[in-house]
Amino acid sequence: MFISPASLQNWCLDYICDHLSDLSSTTSTSSSSSSSSSSSWTELSGPQKETRLRFRDPEVYFHSELSERLLKALCKKGKLNDCTLTLFDVGTTRLRRVSIPNASELSKEGLRVLKGHKITHLEICGLKFSVNDLVACLGEWTLHNLRSLNVARSTFSEGKRHCLVIALSKLKSLQSLDVSGTEFNRHALDIVVEDLPRLESLDISSTRVDDISPLRKCKHRLKHLAMYNLKYIKVSSCEDVLLELRELRTLDISEEKDNYTFEMFVPGVTRITDFLNSSESFPYLTSLDISGKGEIGRQELRSFLQRHRQLTYLGLIHSEVSAEECLTNPKDVDYNPNLQVGGVATEEQILLALKRYANRTSYVQKCLYNLFRLTPTFTEPRVDVIELVLTGMELHPQAFSVQMAATACLYNLTKGELATKTHPQVLARVVALCLVAMENFPNHYQLQKNILLTLCSDRILQDVPIDKFVCAKLVLDSLCAFEDPSMNRMSVAICSILAAKISTRETSLLGSRRHYMKKLLRLVKGKKDARNVDITMKFTLSALWNLTDESPTTCSVFLEEGGLLLFLEVLKTFPGEANVETKVLGLVNNIAEVPDLRRWLLKPNFIAILRKLLHSNQIDVSYFAAGIMAHLAAEGPAAWEDCEVSRDLILQELGDVVVAWDPPEGEMVAYRSFYPFISLLACNDAPQVQLWAVWAIHHVCTKNPQRYCPMLEAEEGSAMLNSMWADVTLDVRVREICGDIKQLLG
Repeated sequence: MFISPASLQNWCLDYICDHLSDLSSTTSTSSSSSSSSSSSWTELSGPQKETRLRFRDPEVYFHSELSERLLKALCKKGKLNDCTLTLFDVGTTRLRRVSIPNASELSKEGLRVLKGHKITHLEICGLKFSVNDLVACLGEWTLHNLRSLNVARSTFSEGKRHCLVIALSKLKSLQSLDVSGTEFNRHALDIVVEDLPRLESLDISSTRVDDISPLRKCKHRLKHLAMYNLKYIKVSSCEDVLLELRELRTLDISEEKDNYTFEMFVPGVTRITDFLNSSESFPYLTSLDISGKGEIGRQELRSFLQRHRQLTYLGLIHSEVSAEECLTNPKDVDYNPNLQVGGVATEEQILLALKRYANRTSYVQKCLYNLFRLTPTFTEPRVDVIELVLTGMELHPQAFSVQMAATACLYNLTKGELATKTHPQVLARVVALCLVAMENFPNHYQLQKNILLTLCSDRILQDVPIDKFVCAKLVLDSLCAFEDPSMNRMSVAICSILAAKISTRETSLLGSRRHYMKKLLRLVKGKKDARNVDITMKFTLSALWNLTDESPTTCSVFLEEGGLLLFLEVLKTFPGEANVETKVLGLVNNIAEVPDLRRWLLKPNFIAILRKLLHSNQIDVSYFAAGIMAHLAAEGPAAWEDCEVSRDLILQELGDVVVAWDPPEGEMVAYRSFYPFISLLACNDAPQVQLWAVWAIHHVCTKNPQRYCPMLEAEEGSAMLNSMWADVTLDVRVREICGDIKQLLG
């Protein structure tokens, strides 16, 4: 359960990223003038061509490691844009290894800041402008010394012209090139192989390369080749070319399962079995990925492994041979303890595959599906597994298959005691990504249910720092989207807890959405009609109670949607059901606290029911009934003219009931503030109203002094109570309790 705290360096970098407006100043220059003028941070809502950031402290300098980590931190937080990129001026920072996994928000103008840096390794993926323009942003030193370039998911096209890679020819020192997911084609491959004499690592996965024969030109130096998912390959000599690349250390010829096979394009292409049978292939190979090659022969694979004992990795996703004895059984004669396998046959294979193939949607889904079969057997928390599942969710937010399998795994990994033994920071990330999935797939029943199962945890709802408002909103959305009894139960249970933990502004935002109120009231009506007080009924009443707490807006919507009439029917249907009566009266008490809404309650039929409940043997019921009476009595005699009972009689009954209470052992109620009591304390013409208010304040301050005594002081309630205690004309019972509270406050 223990997690090492982040390093001081990481904390500092996070602080810088989160407080750029405090630590930096902005200048904007016009194209017609060299003068600069100050500009407020708030004006920089998006990248602006002439806007630059500078650290306020002129002595600030970040060495290369810090500069690179700051760049990564800004990327991770989604704060890297043309404007923030200007912080990396050569006068204050030094970049050698640049990593920008998602450069979609950057322009070529913004990336010109790289020109002053001496960069040896450059990862800048997802560019929206051509790689040729990127190369133009690099300085002369970088052009001559860059050793590694990753421009995956970028473009080589310029307007209507196709795949131009001329600029890459300038990078004569380049040893590693990743052009995966681009328009890179056979012609581009020919140019690169010819013009980059030091190239020894190449990734052409998911490109338009249809012929790899140009690789023959670099067969004596090419050590690492990845050609995953080459959809357009259609030259039958593909295998022959590969077999000539004898210097290869790593080779990835994996495919997307079921998308296509080489045979679909060229019926005569040699199967992988023949490929594995080649007796003199790849003498130095240490890593081979043949995932997705469904026709792998068992004996051929075993023979290949016997000839390649130096192999340390074998990729076999979407292949049944990953379960072979020689790969899973240490007692097998051909088992190699130094060989790691990425597959789905064992837990070890699955976890390794999730690490290596995190960016491949179908592979992640396959791994998670098979991981799900194992998770019910876990008896101890597995943070390592959770982190891998979360990485898959984070990288594939729009892939339903991934999100579905991941949420199923997360429930098994965090349920019951496992959550108790898992660190809150880990659980917080679980919830955050589950909420993203809920938002992205609002109408998928099983996914929503998986997430509700995960969220329906006291550990998560009580102890974990989550976005409670967003969580409550999405859970209410789910509640309204489906009519499943188990989902109803979980949704209202979650909302009943979260509604008490969010601000009154947030409860008002939720409560003002009438479709939420309609669904909650419909659940109550269904249980009332069925005369069924079950856990769903109780949680629904609690959720409504907490949503209306100090929220006049929610109270109004409740009344306008017929909530009061329904609740009166509930009281009549379940007489003596103390748990139901308490929750109903608790909500009505919230309405009574709003002066403008009391007219809804000052009705003869409601007052008659309330008087009966005032005398309940259950102190919880009697307490809330008395609270409602106190607020209604505070309206003055005129408000009671149509109630068929005099205010004086009500006050008499109220006072008699309060003085007869024996304080309960536990805390009956929780308050957000004491503000609803202030007007009652000032009700000098009705000491019984004051009596209920001071009794309530004394009760919570006695049962939970750490929370309520400071609250009373902060809201100046203590000053008012002291004034009342000093007033000898005040009702003696009220003064006595004021004195007791005074002693509690010290």
